[in-house]
Amino acid sequence: MAAWRRLPVKLWAVRGSLSSTPLTQGHSCVCGHLCLSTGIPRRSDFFKELEEHLEAMRKKATLALPGSDWCPIEINKNLPPERADIVIIGGGVVGWSIAYWLKKKEQVRDGVRVVVVEKDPMYARSSTVLSAGGIRQQFSLPENIYLSLISADFMKNINEHLGVPNEDPVDLQFNHSGYLFLASQDVAHIMEENHKIQREAGAKVSLLSPTQLKEKFPWINTDGVVLASHGLENEGWFDPWTLLNAFRRKAVSMGAIPCFGEVTDFKSETSVMTTPNGDQIFVKRIKFVKVQMQNSLEYQQVECSLLVNAAGAFSGTLAKTLGIGCGTRDSIAGIPFPVEPRKRYIYVVHCPDGPVLETPFLIDYSGIYFRREGLGGNYITGTSPEEDEEPDVSNLDVDHQYFEDKVWPSLAHRVPAFESLKVTSAWAGFYDYNTFDQNAIIGLHPSVANMYFATGFSGHGLQHSPIVGRAVAELILDGEFTTLDLSRFGFQRILDQDPLLEQNIV
Repeated sequence: MAAWRRLPVKLWAVRGSLSSTPLTQGHSCVCGHLCLSTGIPRRSDFFKELEEHLEAMRKKATLALPGSDWCPIEINKNLPPERADIVIIGGGVVGWSIAYWLKKKEQVRDGVRVVVVEKDPMYARSSTVLSAGGIRQQFSLPENIYLSLISADFMKNINEHLGVPNEDPVDLQFNHSGYLFLASQDVAHIMEENHKIQREAGAKVSLLSPTQLKEKFPWINTDGVVLASHGLENEGWFDPWTLLNAFRRKAVSMGAIPCFGEVTDFKSETSVMTTPNGDQIFVKRIKFVKVQMQNSLEYQQVECSLLVNAAGAFSGTLAKTLGIGCGTRDSIAGIPFPVEPRKRYIYVVHCPDGPVLETPFLIDYSGIYFRREGLGGNYITGTSPEEDEEPDVSNLDVDHQYFEDKVWPSLAHRVPAFESLKVTSAWAGFYDYNTFDQNAIIGLHPSVANMYFATGFSGHGLQHSPIVGRAVAELILDGEFTTLDLSRFGFQRILDQDPLLEQNIV
């Protein structure tokens, strides 16, 4: 996805400081293309391409241009229907994938009315749109590896699934340059164990020694690297917005109903159930949801049979509205729902001498990552903070000093060319962070009989969304997983306090 979509703030950085110094002749211009070696821009091409990029920016950078009257999609301002079979809370890529698969499976069933409720019509705070757009098979859990493998196949053949007659084909801008993980002495054995699991699952991943790494990628400083893992197929990055909109467009064409509003309350009834052990538990069944319309006092009470909580970073807040985690710790309802928003910064940098072709999505053992953005010397980069350094989640403000202190030193150490980079823009987005084990929570909650959860992906929901949507649809309509068994991602592991830990969390 084009970096200009987000925050095209002109913040040019030199090592150790920020300034407003513009690009000099001979460097890449703002349209992302190298000027002539003489340093003299091609005037006609320059202004033509600049205007094209500015027009794209006006349309896509809604966060950077809050006063713009452009909207990424046509907004349905109508109230939702008074009754729906299934209400999906959250119109991000996971929510719309679920809607698509529900409507697709409906072809062999009676009609199912599916309503998708999204509270952010501009998608200005959407985790999907603000992500780095990566997909990888290099996980340690077989379920995550299979999710990525099947999702990658879905994306490579996306128009067979999400193409709409008489409309433009879907172009995800899928770049297949792979992921490159670097390991130090302390974690090299984990990389070897993960590699074995990945290969057994069918992933094409190669291990490289420091010498082999340097031969393949001469621009890398191999200092401290003991082993590297490189994805050879089905890994890379793509345009997150295009995937989200493709799911949405297809689902709506199949009859799913979009609604821009916020679910603010539930009406439910409670019954008492007895477990096989003789314990009694109180189970809620939701009867109605209250949907508050955007920028209006209007609301609609929607009667429904089932709900799906796909609200991402804010799914935990919805769970609390139902009383989940609000009781005593010795009861099921009192166990906290472990998903909360975590803010992550992504910085766009320009470095005309940086690596270009065959540059993978690099993950250093220090935690910093980068990938290129086009071929004009632009890159995106960032790192996850330490637990005691988690930033304030009440806003999406960017801490530029964090780049100076935490990102740049490690980045320039690993790729010496980045010593002279310039920061061109930055944005922040939310992870739906599972504090329990950083893995998805998929399935029913034991104290709410008719609410399914699809959340807690902790940064890899986008890449797994095509198959997660299918899995949730199977669980709802078939009563079980039929394509890929994701039962280990259920809530039972949280009740049992048995975390399902993933070694390769970025």
